[in-house]
Amino acid sequence: MLRNLLFVLYTGLVLGANPVQADVVAAQAVLAGDMRKLVFADAVTLPDMVLQDMDGVDRPFSGYHGRWVVLNFWATWCAPCRKEMPGLDRLAAMGDVDVVTVATGRNPPPAITRFFEEIGVANLPVLLDPKSQLARQMGVFGLPLTVILDPEGREVARLIGDAEWDSQDALAMFAALLAE
Repeated sequence: MLRNLLFVLYTGLVLGANPVQADVVAAQAVLAGDMRKLVFADAVTLPDMVLQDMDGVDRPFSGYHGRWVVLNFWATWCAPCRKEMPGLDRLAAMGDVDVVTVATGRNPPPAITRFFEEIGVANLPVLLDPKSQLARQMGVFGLPLTVILDPEGREVARLIGDAEWDSQDALAMFAALLAE
């Protein structure tokens, strides 16, 4: 396993990959479990997006540059989202990556608060996309959908459907991404 990981990493470096690309190649090499559903692509630069938080404060995504971000699109009516959120909450509590949730569509703040209380979520920030403008712009056609952004704010992978984001498989993938 380690030999395969080193081979993939070395091959990426020989072919001229930058360090972020090498990390992505390393992360691809360790995919297992739910993380096999991750689809990696060439880094796509996203426009600087601004959404509002639950208090109505504008939150530009440029504030997350410099860190890996797990960007999760969800809704209060989405049963797989309810299943997935506790794992995202535990991942956020670990502090290695920033986890940002985007409530897309009609999700009144009281319903979001009740949703988080019912499932015991305490560590996730909520951004609002009430008209699904960001979701449409990013090609979100079903929920949940999770996008991984590199420290430069570029999309490098996405996963359609729910996953255990704090599983050993996910943590191994994040460890590979975070390796310097």
